[in-house]
Amino acid sequence: MFRNFAPRSCSGAWRHGWRVSRQDFWKSCSWSGRSLESDRTRHYSNAPPMKPTLTTSYIHGASDVPFTPKSIGQCLDDIVNKHPDKEALVFLQDGVRKTFAQLKQEVDQMAAGLLAIGLEKGDRLGMWAPNVYQWVLIQLATAQAGIIMATINPAYQAREVETVLRKIGCKALVCATKFKTQTYYEIMKQCCPELEKATPGDLRSKSLPDLRMIIMIGSKPPGTYSFEEIFEGASSSHREKLLSLQKKISFDDPINIQFTSGTTGTPKAVTLSHHNVVNNSRFIGHRLGYDWRNPRICVPVPLFHCFGCVGGTLTMVMYGCQLVFSSPSFQRRAVLEAIQSERCTILYGTPTMHLDVLGQSDFSDFDISTLEMVVVAGAPCPIEVAKKISEKMNVTELVAAYGTTENSPVTFQGFAMDEITRKIETVGYISPHVEAKIVNLQTEELLPLNMPGELWIRGYTVMLGYWNEPEKTKESITPEGWYKTGDIATLDSYGYCRIVGRCKDMIIRGGENIYPAEVESFLHTHPKIHEVQVVGVHDDRMGEELCACVSLGDGQNCTAEEIQAFCKGKISNFKIPRYIVFLNELPMTPTGKIQKHILKEKMEKELRLGSK
Repeated sequence: MFRNFAPRSCSGAWRHGWRVSRQDFWKSCSWSGRSLESDRTRHYSNAPPMKPTLTTSYIHGASDVPFTPKSIGQCLDDIVNKHPDKEALVFLQDGVRKTFAQLKQEVDQMAAGLLAIGLEKGDRLGMWAPNVYQWVLIQLATAQAGIIMATINPAYQAREVETVLRKIGCKALVCATKFKTQTYYEIMKQCCPELEKATPGDLRSKSLPDLRMIIMIGSKPPGTYSFEEIFEGASSSHREKLLSLQKKISFDDPINIQFTSGTTGTPKAVTLSHHNVVNNSRFIGHRLGYDWRNPRICVPVPLFHCFGCVGGTLTMVMYGCQLVFSSPSFQRRAVLEAIQSERCTILYGTPTMHLDVLGQSDFSDFDISTLEMVVVAGAPCPIEVAKKISEKMNVTELVAAYGTTENSPVTFQGFAMDEITRKIETVGYISPHVEAKIVNLQTEELLPLNMPGELWIRGYTVMLGYWNEPEKTKESITPEGWYKTGDIATLDSYGYCRIVGRCKDMIIRGGENIYPAEVESFLHTHPKIHEVQVVGVHDDRMGEELCACVSLGDGQNCTAEEIQAFCKGKISNFKIPRYIVFLNELPMTPTGKIQKHILKEKMEKELRLGSK
């Protein structure tokens, strides 16, 4: 029947052995160069597998969507030409709204201003501020000028910020005036006592010898530039220099330094290229359907984290998405107000952030009916939490994403069309053009399917390395190019990944290996528990015992004995926490990750247990 009309090309879904319906298959084919697919059915070229294909714990993300060899600046040019008058950014706290054309004009102006004060291609500039418009402006302007932007946690204190600035040899620092209780200028005077008497642009500090200039957003104390001075300071020669510079920027150049969140210790300086982050944002957006949707995304996650600046800013640049920033830092009520007032269709967040939004006392009073999709990333999401999000927010499209800063960040991601079990029990399917395998923790041999081991990743996502730390880079990346994630995971026969826990978080109780994520997932089924984290605490006899740190739902009362009784007969006795401590809040990074090392120290001190 089709002998004379065979399709010239068809979707990767068919070629890779994934079963789709006959109707969808023909919709995804091209006939003699003429595409018959609609925007929505085009999504089948990146469809989830419909039958098992794996026989061992190795997978690669076969895809017919190619890489793009462009820099961030080139991608911004493309989207501005396509959607000049479309609204790109909304910062509700400041009343800032920018179209793509306005954004591009101000990015170029700021980039030329940075060149005017003596910054050059390859110099490092630190960005130390909460979610404000100037953050995005600096992110795109530094990329345009070939300056490497280092994203700095806005909660850092003097010692922390001094450490990271020295580590990467920062030449310039852009910072806000204040954030919560912090006054950034006063913090910088602790790092650089010379600042008050310095000439702007010529700081000479013993503790930070590379730092020459500090640019303040919203003020101009002694020894600093104001943001407005830089923005308005470029001459025509600097603009010409910027245009000339575009020819020298390669997509392989380092452009971003991300400091790891520090949940387990001192942050490391992860160095990423244009190629890393441009393509990662491209494939994140493609799987979420940003190529056929018109998404308006509520972004309460911090910009200094990859979730915000890659999953947010750069997907905007790649697909023309509209981003709505609800507040400078996460505030659950502000999220609901943003969704309601701006009619957002997609919500980003970590599991803890989503739980906090659901816990808003007047949650049901807000109209969030425009939400089509909720994206959960940044930390493993327990099954019960995923169910709560889906049911209370009334969204069928709940999508999990997994990655690490060292992988730009996303390496596994769900599909909107996944069936419910995959949505709530896995972090999704391998990303395009990425390899993954699960290896034995001791022997590093490849493991059978569904057996937990360390997850390793290889491909374009892998970082250039840790800045100026070749030995640490070698410890993390094998000679064959595999990045060791430190996460314990399993792969099923369909290629879906389950995160079991962190290698460092694994609790060894009397010789039994216990993964906290498994126990946490079970405890989330208790009707009174709102949030729970399990850590290992010292025990003289067993080596370690389990301690569950529990946050109860509003108005709930519960005892440790009640929770332990709930566990009996449902999980193994050795997995039942010996200690159960009730806390009003858990120590968290600004990215929404629980700081388990701090929690462990706090619990050992509170319970008067000796450290190991």
